[in-house]
Amino acid sequence: METEPPNPTREPLESDPSLQKKHQSMLDRLTHRHQSRLDTSLTRRSDPSPSFESTSAFLSRFSAAKSSVDSQLSLSRRLPAADLKPHLDQISAAVSDLDKLVAENSYFLPSYAVRSSLKSVADLRQTLDNLSAELLPKKKFSFRNKAAAKTEPKPQESAPAPASPPEKSKYKAPASPGIWNRKDETLVRKFSGSEIGEFTISDLDSCEVRLLGTVRALFVHRLRKCRVCTGPVTGSVLIEGVEDCVFVMASHQIRIHNAKRCDFYLRVRSRPIIEDSCGVRFAPYCLRYDGIEEELRETCLDEETENWGNVDDFLWLRAVQSPNWCVLPENERVGLVDVSSSVDS
Repeated sequence: METEPPNPTREPLESDPSLQKKHQSMLDRLTHRHQSRLDTSLTRRSDPSPSFESTSAFLSRFSAAKSSVDSQLSLSRRLPAADLKPHLDQISAAVSDLDKLVAENSYFLPSYAVRSSLKSVADLRQTLDNLSAELLPKKKFSFRNKAAAKTEPKPQESAPAPASPPEKSKYKAPASPGIWNRKDETLVRKFSGSEIGEFTISDLDSCEVRLLGTVRALFVHRLRKCRVCTGPVTGSVLIEGVEDCVFVMASHQIRIHNAKRCDFYLRVRSRPIIEDSCGVRFAPYCLRYDGIEEELRETCLDEETENWGNVDDFLWLRAVQSPNWCVLPENERVGLVDVSSSVDS
């Protein structure tokens, strides 16, 4: 049926047993390789593998979820006032789920996909914060303002407060439950039962914070000379504007912006991300209290991934190690941090 093309080397091949053997070996390798590719292709077609085993599948799922959130955000302006708060709370939970989705799958995603997805989540969060401030304006929670209202009940009460922060903050602290405006205090919060949603720690000076139990997302803003220890965070931790602090945290994802001279003891599923930071050091998670092992297991944070030492500096694009972070030397680490007394108290 097919005519074999003339082979000018046939004579030497047939007359030389060694060449014939090499030729046959090459044909066997090619045949084996071709069969392996066919087998792999058939396996992929027949195997109902999880949708997140490929970048394209993840991006498809992420895009669909993001489009749903965009639609819900657009709908917000057309809702009656009574329905706004539960609607915005639902959007907030969906954004946190997107954040968690990126964290849980970032171990196989290429860097460009992680960065793009994180930026999309941050943009959604900012849009939601702006909508909440516009449609559901809240009283500003500030001890300073209340004190001023008592001592100076004068017409200037309605004047805008002076802009106090010397640095521009890239992120806006959400109006979630949290700890705000404290100095020289030890602050303990226990979360029993199912996890709470978002929790914020903001504007603290020389404080020790212990969060015992599970939260979905944690926001940390403007801390100075503080020590923060937390149980599992099922979504992400966002840290911004901190200096001379120590953090002991377990989370699926941790992002750090504008941190100076801070130590981080982490258990994290994806690579920690730093930006605009310097003098930050990293070590493995070392927190202990009664029940933490079960909480870590339930939130899939019980296994040590070693990602605490695989830090991405988003503003350092060279191939060499970023000078902005390093591994904390073992002889300078704090050792086991046991806060069991906080559980009993």
